[in-house]
Amino acid sequence: MTEKTVYEHLRASGVSRRDFMKLCGTLAGMMGLEFAPPVKALGAVAGPDPAGLVAEALMSKSRLPLIWLELQDCAGCTEAISRSQSPSLVNLVLNSIAVEYHETLMAAAGFQAEASMRAMMEKYRGQYVLVVEGSPSVDADGIYCTVAGRSSLDILREAAAGAAAVIATGNCAAFGGIPKAKPNPTGARAVSDIVTDRPVINIPGCPAIPEVTTGTIAHFLVMGALPRTDSLKRPLTFYGHTIHDHCLRRPFYDAGKFAGSFDDDGARAGRCLYKLGCKGPTTYNACASLKWEKGLSYPVQSGHPCLGCSEPSFWDGGGFYQGQSAPVDRPAAAAAGIAAGAGIALGAALAAANGAKKRKAEKAEKAE
Repeated sequence: MTEKTVYEHLRASGVSRRDFMKLCGTLAGMMGLEFAPPVKALGAVAGPDPAGLVAEALMSKSRLPLIWLELQDCAGCTEAISRSQSPSLVNLVLNSIAVEYHETLMAAAGFQAEASMRAMMEKYRGQYVLVVEGSPSVDADGIYCTVAGRSSLDILREAAAGAAAVIATGNCAAFGGIPKAKPNPTGARAVSDIVTDRPVINIPGCPAIPEVTTGTIAHFLVMGALPRTDSLKRPLTFYGHTIHDHCLRRPFYDAGKFAGSFDDDGARAGRCLYKLGCKGPTTYNACASLKWEKGLSYPVQSGHPCLGCSEPSFWDGGGFYQGQSAPVDRPAAAAAGIAAGAGIALGAALAAANGAKKRKAEKAEKAE
């Protein structure tokens, strides 16, 4: 019996053709297919239709088996995905793509869960995508992060041996994260340090942005390969720009206006947090674009400096509230105008709102 395609699973669960095409458009955008060659030229189709390309793949391919391991971690990336505000995308990954093993989300436990994982690894050998959350331990005695008497290193190697590709989600899996912080007693390592014979892609962040993880999984489902990456194996679609590039406080940085403390007039006016330790200029991630909680906000917008959690060794990079150790070159006027974009309007609006609150408070004090 031929296995159902992703499209057939979606239709069986009540997804209409219209909603299916909407989902395909969303996936195309998340995967960066909006940067594909021009769709129309002189009235004729000259390149691929991004949404159509996704639709064709989902209508012809069966579900993608997924095995999710948790090693030295806090389950924060799993928590983030389970609370994601992008239900269609997350539903596609967690339900339609087929998560065959995930110790936090699955109902089985103990020997039943272990037996299920081995059965799936054998059945889908060479086909499944392995998602790793948390860092493997490479200590000499093999006493840290053991599951059922087996070290995390052995578990990772066994699971990776049959994987078509490996996705390291979260800073711990991508770069070692907090477990690798000095003095690194457990011998924590990055997944890519251990798995060298399979394609590996890193989705760093503490936690990783849910839509970045699911978007990368969807890319493999549709394209049959991992997306293009930077030198640190991060997908360029999501890590091609710094937080600083798209930050709504960028206009204040360009104007040389900074908050000097968390409760001064600069902070109340929504000014740049660079002097308070913001690592946005040297941190590559999509926080300022995708944001969190259905695009509601991200740390810098809510008044907290970027910690640089999508970069290697961010935990050992000095105090979180200390300024950058090296100055950041001011961009040229033209570049600043392009990079600021919508940030100019948002930053001005934030400053105006805070200014209005301040004036209102001052009037109230005088009235008393």
